[in-house]
Parts: sequence; structure tokens; C-alpha cells
Amino acid sequence: MNAPAFSKPTACLVLADGTIFYGTGFGATGQTVAELCFNTAMTGYQEIMTDPSYAGQVVTFTFPHIGNTGVTPEDDETGDPVASGMIVKWMPTDPSNWRAVEGLSTWLAARGRIAMGGVDTRRLTRAIRLAGAPHIALAHNPDGVFDIDAMLAAARDFDGLEGADLARDVTCAQSYRWNEMRWAWPEGYTPQNDPKYKVVAIDYGAKRNILRCLASAGCDVTVLPATATAEEVMAHAPDGVFLSNGPGDPAATGTYAVPMIKDVLKQDIPVFGICLGHQMLALALGAKTIKMNHGHHGANHPVKDLETGKVEITSMNHGFAVDAQTLPDGVVETHTSLFDGSNCGIRVSGKPVYSVQYHPEASPGPQDSYYLFERFAEAMSARLG
Repeated sequence: MNAPAFSKPTACLVLADGTIFYGTGFGATGQTVAELCFNTAMTGYQEIMTDPSYAGQVVTFTFPHIGNTGVTPEDDETGDPVASGMIVKWMPTDPSNWRAVEGLSTWLAARGRIAMGGVDTRRLTRAIRLAGAPHIALAHNPDGVFDIDAMLAAARDFDGLEGADLARDVTCAQSYRWNEMRWAWPEGYTPQNDPKYKVVAIDYGAKRNILRCLASAGCDVTVLPATATAEEVMAHAPDGVFLSNGPGDPAATGTYAVPMIKDVLKQDIPVFGICLGHQMLALALGAKTIKMNHGHHGANHPVKDLETGKVEITSMNHGFAVDAQTLPDGVVETHTSLFDGSNCGIRVSGKPVYSVQYHPEASPGPQDSYYLFERFAEAMSARLG
């Protein structure tokens, strides 16, 4: 009997500790270095790959069925994939979805993103949980030839995300208006033609569905770059200011974002932050942020509202967190993670200023927390009388 034929690996993953994984490459060819994280969401791989918060990261998907539904431009959170690459257990199959415009592999290849299948993602996820998010080199070569020593050196030379201001890399180049609302059957995306509130959104890496949620809550949204000054923000005479999600180390972005937020807070207008925006607000109020071991990435994270006792299932994507022990007097911790107790929300006593670490826009994920956008609108309505 002849021995079974095994295909030659066409992709290789090298961790900075020397661990090596082989698999089958798809998407673009070449090599990338990044931090490796894992995401537990069962849906929304396209939204995850195009979420600017994943800049500088390769995503391991713990759910095996990645690629089945193909991709469609309607689901992009920004123009192109921002995550550096993806790792999956099973190779993507042909799309089976009436909305699909193209397959995942073709989409990734056209946008220069490397992917690797045929990996024991359970083992890889355990490695990340135990040792923390590693620095890695990921390569796809159809010839199956890899310079392991060079890949290991590249992984070890990667600077990592601590101290990295990545918001500058993903923010908009200039201001723009946004009025598109959330997707709804059968119309799809429709414009907000009767806005009630003027909102300035600071783009640290804003997801489109966050902007859509603001529009659906009655907001006329003007998006400004991450480097906008308080004078530029207030020149629009906003009824409220929104601080968006984004990638990188909040302390690094805070060097220019925190002074702006401090000045905006003096104007006594509603302020709402999500993810990196939450961390920026906390820094402006005097708290500190810390790097997490492996972060929170998924669409099934339980969060407790400490003021109501309610538990929300949320979508999360962050590798840094606000250190609740450093919150100053007058700043109240409102939400915590039921996984590890980390901070997930704050508010300023007596002021319409609040933020959360998780993603209430639910793209992908549950919609338990959409009320936060309505709370923002209510705060602006109260101020306007």
C-alpha cells in the first residue's frame, strides 16, 4: 500500500518564543509581522478584519467556519482590511450567501492581507491565553519555502503595541459629514434627513456602524481627525462630542488627544466615548491605562452595569484597559467585565460625560447596549431644553 500523499505547507507562523505553526496559505502572499490575538465571535469576520482597532494585529478566529458567507462592501467597517492578517482552523469554502459579492480569499488577496488555514486554533489560543499576546511573523509562500531564522528575528524585532500611536495611521485625513443610518430590511442603508443634534465625532479609528448608530439616534455627525484641537471641535458648535474606538496604546495617543478632551470637558456639553475613546476620556480625567495579557476580543463578553445590576452581553476588541484603581474622585466606575473584573465603563458625577470599553454598535455582536446611543441623544436633548 502506498503511503498517503500530504500537501506541502504553504504558510508558516513563527512566534517570538520560537514556536512554529505550519498550514495552508490563502489571500495575499508575502510576510507580515504583528501582535497575535484571538477573537471568539461566531459571525462578522469581515467587520472584524476591517475594524481599525485591529491595526498592527493578526487575528486568530476560534470559530472554525470563517469565509462561508463571503464578503460584501456593505459590511466593511472602513475602506479596506486593517488587521494585518488572519488565522483559521478550516480553509474557507465557497460563499453560500445571497449578499456575497466575492470570496474571502480573493478579497484578502486583492487587499494585500495574508491568511493561513489548517491550524490547530485551540492550541494557538491556549498559547496566547497562557503567555500573553505574542509578537509573530506570518508568511504565505506557494512554494512552501520559509526562512525560519529570519522570521523568528523579525518577530523578535517587532516593536509591539505598547507605546505605539496607531490612531494617526487610521484616522481620516480631513473632516467629513456622515448621515447614513443603520441597515434595515428591506431598504438597507438610508440617510438621516431629520437630525436633531449636532455631534462632532473624533476619529481615532471609527467604525462605520458606530457613525450609523449616531445618525440613527438623531445626530448630524461631523467627523474630525484624531489630531483635532478643542478649538477646531468647538468651531462646529456641537451639542455633543463623541470619542471613537481605535488601535494602539492609549497613553501614546493621549499625548495630543488628552489636552483636547480636557478643554472640551470645560464646555459642559455631553461627551460619549467607546473603546479607545473610553480610554482617552479616562486619561483626560486623571486615570491611567494598562496593557492586558491577551485582551478582550469577541462578541460574547458579559458586562455588569454596577448601577442597575443588569448584565449585558457585549462585543469587545481591546488590548489595553483603564485601571479602575486610578479613577479620581468624581469619576464613577459604571461597568465591569464578568470575565476578569476589568473596567468597562465610567461616568463623571453630575455631568453628561460617560464612556464604555465595549462596542454597543454590535458589529458584529449582540445589541444589548444600543441604549447608550439613545442615552447620548437624551443628554443632548436635556441640554438643549
